[in-house]
Amino acid sequence: MKTRYLAMESWRQLKNVRSLIFSLAIPVVMLLIFANAYGTAGIDPVTRLPWAMVTTVQMGAYGGMMAALGQAFVIVTERSIGWNRQLRITPLSGTGYLVSKVVAAMAAALLSIVLIFVISAATFHPAVSLGGWVLSALGLWAGILPFTLIAIMIGQFARPQFAQPLFMAVFFGLAILGGLWVPLQIMPSWVTDAAKAVPSYWLNRLGDMGASAQGQLMQPAMVLLAWTVVLVVFISWRYRRDAARA
Repeated sequence: MKTRYLAMESWRQLKNVRSLIFSLAIPVVMLLIFANAYGTAGIDPVTRLPWAMVTTVQMGAYGGMMAALGQAFVIVTERSIGWNRQLRITPLSGTGYLVSKVVAAMAAALLSIVLIFVISAATFHPAVSLGGWVLSALGLWAGILPFTLIAIMIGQFARPQFAQPLFMAVFFGLAILGGLWVPLQIMPSWVTDAAKAVPSYWLNRLGDMGASAQGQLMQPAMVLLAWTVVLVVFISWRYRRDAARA
């Protein structure tokens, strides 16, 4: 039951055309625009990476984050039609239900990250070692985990009529503070300081550090792990409370 449901959830996510447009098509278009605008030969003075690679990491993080957060709408819809209550009378456990959402989101995020990296490598040829490409992609993918949990949290709380504005507020806030659209070095210092409190900033840093094979990888990894642990505890508490009410 669990394996079949996990496979079904992942497949349903991967064939969601609307979701794929936002998590695949838009970041690819932005990659092509921004990488050409910044120039492919320049070097970012902060990360010491080619600008094309910096943009690739930003768009990979953006696409993966969008794919993960998109699970929020799935959960809100299922709550509104009573689907999750129906599942509680099946052999599928609450943990199995929540894990299925995480697995589906991670599968969609992986597809987005890989596609963006492949297109960047084939189009711009940034001077990054093969190990850098792999470490950067794996770092981004692993770092997507707390965003899948944020999506579940939104899905647990948001009513259908408020899901869209809440999602947009969370997504835009994370994208801007994470430096995924505009480099943080051109922002006021207080924005940079505030950015260090959100997981998207550390997701971006993790991708950059993996590509350059420099920096203290443990720092972003530990911050993202801390976000993951806190969110798991909160989501578990919320799910048990909802189950007790049902």
